[in-house]
Amino acid sequence: MTAPTSATDVNQPTLQPAAPTGRRLSWPVLLLVIAGALALTSIVRIITGADGITNVSQMSTALQLAVPIGLAGLGGLWAERAGVVNIGLEGMMILGTWFGAWAGFQWGPWTGVVVGIIGGCIGGILHAIATITFRVNHIVSGVAINILALGVTRYLAPLAFEGHAGGSAKQSPAIDSLGHFTVPGLSDGLRDLNNQGWFFISDIAGLLGGLVTNVSWLTLIAIAMIPGTWWILWRTAFGLRLRSCGENPVAAESLGVNVYKYKYIAVIISGGLAGLGGVFLSIVANPFYLEGQVSGRGYIGLAAMIFGNWMPGGLALGAGLFGYTDSLNLRGGSTNVHALLLLGALLLIIGAIWLVIRKKYAPSMITAVVGALVYTWYATTNEVPNQVVSATPYVVTLVVLTLSAQRLRMPKADGLPYKKGQGK
Repeated sequence: MTAPTSATDVNQPTLQPAAPTGRRLSWPVLLLVIAGALALTSIVRIITGADGITNVSQMSTALQLAVPIGLAGLGGLWAERAGVVNIGLEGMMILGTWFGAWAGFQWGPWTGVVVGIIGGCIGGILHAIATITFRVNHIVSGVAINILALGVTRYLAPLAFEGHAGGSAKQSPAIDSLGHFTVPGLSDGLRDLNNQGWFFISDIAGLLGGLVTNVSWLTLIAIAMIPGTWWILWRTAFGLRLRSCGENPVAAESLGVNVYKYKYIAVIISGGLAGLGGVFLSIVANPFYLEGQVSGRGYIGLAAMIFGNWMPGGLALGAGLFGYTDSLNLRGGSTNVHALLLLGALLLIIGAIWLVIRKKYAPSMITAVVGALVYTWYATTNEVPNQVVSATPYVVTLVVLTLSAQRLRMPKADGLPYKKGQGK
């Protein structure tokens, strides 16, 4: 951003939030790390024979499961960049699932998308009123939104769905599809290449094949929101002012920024994005509303945002990781998770070596011991219990957040109460 020429010119960016501390990976280095992880996964696939961990169907399912998590994470990103912690993402997703299904089965799926977004925005408005106007603790307000959303949808579902074909007190009637697309020629070619089982090349083909096979149009919209969010928040005056409210609202107000307005806008957008994630669950992932179908994805979306260090690109990687582990429940779960034990052991050993290079001997020893235990688990078993498969996404969430905690930097004023004029 170019520095402003006048501190009083509020039509130009006037406040530059502090840059995140710590080293940031450049794109070439990040791509090299991703390629290395994929190569290691390919080695594990060849050793274990678990071809399902990188096949096209697995990657396609992972993408579908990553989208609602990513949308919830984007919602959290918008709110927290403006200084409002949004634990209520779960409830806003629940509102999105119900409102989207209610409108979708009556007036069509695209109407359901719009109404579901509005449902999420309603949750965002309630959270904004509580936290911004009345300065209620952000965590308390978010939990209240989650409870309220669950209660409201449970009350409304029987009234709206019972009496319709396929509807019940806990499920809506079926909703028409938004439509899917497959890139002709490219999809079949990548699937054939993936079926060859070659080192690395077949795994890349599986990853790319999942991106061009049976993809919903709503998935494309969700993916486009990642760079769209980055551009708005980091390349526009609007985004600069919004982020300034999350870094130093007193300074922002002193320079003419209407802090309340930007916080309200951010939290309402946050609710709309979470609502869209809920719509995806009730119209795309399943063509109907089902009570409990959000299943904690709002919280995992929040974890993906934290893993991504409050940045859209990192958030997308986190959502992809959690979506992939969640997809293991649906496709060859026990066999694939057992193979991933070997991958986890190898990653832990590599991490231990890296810590030794950095002369962190005590953490390296602990990491090496854990890696040895994971390898022992892999070597002495042929499969893992189904309970472990179901818990894998949540375990990965905890492990990733633990390992990435030291490099995280949240907006400085995130979660802090703010009163208009408090800097005077």
